[in-house]
Amino acid sequence: MSQGRQRLAMSRPKQGAAGRTGFWRISKPVVDKDKCDSCGICRMYCPDNAIDGNIEIDLEFCKGCGICANECPKKAIEMVRDR
Repeated sequence: MSQGRQRLAMSRPKQGAAGRTGFWRISKPVVDKDKCDSCGICRMYCPDNAIDGNIEIDLEFCKGCGICANECPKKAIEMVRDR
């Protein structure tokens, strides 16, 4: 590894130069636990790694892009207006 570079784990979000991304989103994902079968597809597709193994969404890092909702085969995630 090059000297001076920090190796980051993909499973943990890191605060960017502009701060936590979740503060500027206009919609947020809401998980319907009755529909969710914890398959992890939403977690796999989340570009911000904001979804943990229990399908809990870290709203401080979620941008509200909706990819998780679009990829969920059970349609257990709904995007709702946040602000």
